[in-house]
Amino acid sequence: MRTFSALLLVLIMAGTSFAESSTVFFTKNINPEGLMAIYNKLGREATGRVGVKLSTGEAGNTHYLSPDLIKELVQKVNGTIIECNTAYGGSRASTAMHKRVAEDHGFTKIAKVDIMDEDGEISLPVIGGKHLKEDVVGSHFKDYDFILVLTHFKGHAMGGFGGAIKNISIGIASSRGKVIIHTAGTKDSGSIWYDKHDDFLESMAEAAKAVSDSLDGGKRIMYISVMNHLSVDCDCDGNPAEPDMHDIGILGSLDPVALDQACVDLVYKAPDGQSLIKRMESRNGIHTLEHAAEIGFGNRDYNLVSID
Repeated sequence: MRTFSALLLVLIMAGTSFAESSTVFFTKNINPEGLMAIYNKLGREATGRVGVKLSTGEAGNTHYLSPDLIKELVQKVNGTIIECNTAYGGSRASTAMHKRVAEDHGFTKIAKVDIMDEDGEISLPVIGGKHLKEDVVGSHFKDYDFILVLTHFKGHAMGGFGGAIKNISIGIASSRGKVIIHTAGTKDSGSIWYDKHDDFLESMAEAAKAVSDSLDGGKRIMYISVMNHLSVDCDCDGNPAEPDMHDIGILGSLDPVALDQACVDLVYKAPDGQSLIKRMESRNGIHTLEHAAEIGFGNRDYNLVSID
């Protein structure tokens, strides 16, 4: 298997470092103007060959980020929408089917779409991991200078919630890499179901850190999460539960742990978040953030700054 680990080790041995607390920006305005405002507030310009990591959504799902919402931002950074194929079957298990779904959902109308494991995979080193030694990602990952992580925050059947960390761990992993994460490094093929659930949650944090570390220790990546269509189910579900809580807003940070923590906290503060809270707690979803902070990937302490 081809790797470019040796080219990265000098850059990332120190790991990702963050201040004692991180800043998370927030707006209630879930529209293109609000999205652009959050991007501008982060103070980091997405330059060079920019990959915009989002979920194109399983066929049948309608909760994924609307192309109309993200079009202005994606085109401002001249971004290519990046994804990898699934490991659970479904309508996005092969590149051809995945590209068809992306077209059907309107993403090819606003930008190029790159299925990054179409031509194979590469390995990123995991520094300081408890379970993983490598994170196996789509080979096209190396073609990008900067990653804009554009996440639809929602529930998830296995992780409890799907936030920025899941978006760059499971989302950037190749099909085989997804199995490795789901099974905490014990398998690289076959079923993604694994009986040591917390090990899977910890492995997501470790894989996400490997992605960030490979981008100059997190200097060439940024994170924006949209809290709308807050179903208990993921965009990877072709028949998700209907949301039973109100939309909340758009958040952004340079720290994905702080960003995910802020999104979780806003669900807890919402008067109608009971269903999503139950989903998160039943899967011990917060443990992903606990482990991410433990391995030095980011902070659970943050300052939430409204830009409205």
